[in-house]
Amino acid sequence: MKYMLIMRATDETFAAFQDVDFNEIMDSMGAFNDEMIRAGVLVAAEGLDPDPATSVVVDYSSETPVVTDGPYGETKELFGGFWILNVASPEEAVEWAKRAPMAGPGSKAEIRRVTTIDEFPQDNVWVEKERAWREATGQL
Repeated sequence: MKYMLIMRATDETFAAFQDVDFNEIMDSMGAFNDEMIRAGVLVAAEGLDPDPATSVVVDYSSETPVVTDGPYGETKELFGGFWILNVASPEEAVEWAKRAPMAGPGSKAEIRRVTTIDEFPQDNVWVEKERAWREATGQL
């Protein structure tokens, strides 16, 4: 079975890490990713754009889906799954989301850009290891 581990953070989380060196964060995340790779359990690992203000929510509660700026308003709204689309623009992603078979009260999709490995410091040992793994598994 596959599971998505969704990292959640609050304002307090961000405040607690604001003075932590980014390389320290990369080292701990890199080591964790490396451990999962060596165990053979890591299928994919992607980060979401850290600015939730860039997300879009498509609400299927009415007959015509309603698009609003994201993210979800309440944390009690849990993710039930995700699609990863390779499209040319956020608008194209919205158009695909509006067609998703999710009609019904409370059904929503949040659209967030997935960051790429190229957005991280390329001289980091963990980024180099992940790049090698992605190349070896045909992901790059």
